[in-house]
Amino acid sequence: MKTSKRLIPFVAAGLLSAFLQGCGEFGQVDQGQVVEYDAQAGAVTLIRDSNYQNPGRPRFDVLPPVKVRVPVNPKEMGPEPEAGRLLDIDIQQRKIVFYDASAGQLRTLEYTPVEVHERVSSNDPRVSGRAFPIVDREKSTVTLYSRRQRLLVTVRIAPEHLAQPHEVWKAGDEVRYYYKEPGQALRMMNVTKTDLTSRG
Repeated sequence: MKTSKRLIPFVAAGLLSAFLQGCGEFGQVDQGQVVEYDAQAGAVTLIRDSNYQNPGRPRFDVLPPVKVRVPVNPKEMGPEPEAGRLLDIDIQQRKIVFYDASAGQLRTLEYTPVEVHERVSSNDPRVSGRAFPIVDREKSTVTLYSRRQRLLVTVRIAPEHLAQPHEVWKAGDEVRYYYKEPGQALRMMNVTKTDLTSRG
């Protein structure tokens, strides 16, 4: 049974409650988008969410990024996160926000829309099995997919921006984690890869 969009924040809260069961007292919860993931070192680098009180409308814009070690116990870790520096696709303002790792700042690029598809789930034939981003230098376009926003867009940008690193055009996973000591997660949930719409 499909869940109404209006219920998703409540479903998310319920999942978070279940996620935190057994964690004990005095811990804290934080969340952010993964912009770097070092699987060998067991660490993620996050841009934290300044709008964490509204789980359905995250705003990844808290700098500087934070590095968090994943749980020591693999059973306390959800699916491994995918890293990416694309933080937001604003189809109303026609802007893209990404993290510039070399400068340690957020950058905003304006674009001209070519195609915009909303409500595109990860199993949609238009995205399933395909690798994003798709950069077409001849047409000065980039095709982007945000699993969190469920957006598939092709945008035209200034040619000089096409030289940006691949990671700039890729949306990283959102993770939520429980900790007692800053920098060390005791539990970590991959929110992006948890299908909230199929629950309830």
